[in-house]
Order: sequence, then structure tokens, then C-alpha cells
Amino acid sequence: MAGEFEDEYSARLDDDLRATRGALLDDTIAVLTPAEPICLAETATVHEAIQSMLSRRQAGVLITDGGGRLTGIFTERDVLTRVVGKNLEARRTPLSDVMTRSPQALTARDRVAYAVHCMSVAGYRTIPLVDPDGRPIGVVTVNDVICWLAALFPEEVLNLRPGDALKHPQDVDAG
Repeated sequence: MAGEFEDEYSARLDDDLRATRGALLDDTIAVLTPAEPICLAETATVHEAIQSMLSRRQAGVLITDGGGRLTGIFTERDVLTRVVGKNLEARRTPLSDVMTRSPQALTARDRVAYAVHCMSVAGYRTIPLVDPDGRPIGVVTVNDVICWLAALFPEEVLNLRPGDALKHPQDVDAG
């Protein structure tokens, strides 16, 4: 009897592993339901960017030119390292002084695995998505990838040991 159970269990695990491997290799960024980007001109101030980020609960803003094409990105990491860390005044500092120019961008058709690669190798936590003309259409974050991974392993996530606590995503904290 144990052999029959083990065979069923093993077959289910094999199926689950195949499905997970398929998702890891085949799913496109579109399945992550990327957030609509916050787009500002490089003449906007750091203060304006931070206010937009706070009101929309996003980790960064995308900088666009007059034609709406992506020219830069400004993230919460930039707030710390390029503004606060250098004692700049947020209300007076234009994004052009502290943004990352010509950031790597992906498309909604790129694979999630490639986004994970970019995040792990280059250290990105926020990746802009653009259309064929280079206009921003979304933003993918590490959090989006983690939520996608949790959905791939729902049993493991839902069956945490008693006492394990999950953070409530609607609560704002420092991490």
C-alpha cells in the first residue's frame, strides 16, 4: 500500500516540478501584472518624485523625454544614495541631477527568468517595461517576482508552520 501512495505522490511531485520549471522558463513578464509607471520629466524635482512614489506606493519613477520615451529612472535607492547621502535638497534638486540615465528596460514579452537574471546579476530591484518605441508601459519589481514565485508554490506558502507570521502587504514599513 505504501508503494502505491509513494508512486502517486512521486508522480504528482514530478508533474508539479515540470509545471514549475515550465513557468520559470516560459512565463513572460506580462503574467506579473506590472504596475502602471509614474512618468516625470527630468526637470521635475526629487520632492515631486518622492511625493508621487508615496502616493502611488511605487519604488521609483521613470523619466521620459518630450516624446514620452524612457530616458532615465529614479528609485528609492537613489533617494538614499544620491540625495540624502549627499545632503541635497529634495525641493531644489531636479531629477536630471540624480537619476540613472538610459536604464536597461524590458518588454512585456520578455521572460520572467530574464527579469530575474537582470535583478540578480545587475542588482536591479525595479525594471522599466517599454513598448517598441521606447515608451514606458509598466514597471516590474522584485516584489512582483516574489508574488509570482509564491503563486507557483501555493501549498508551501500556505502551509507554514504554526507561529510563522506573514507580513501584511498593505502595511508600510522600512523593508
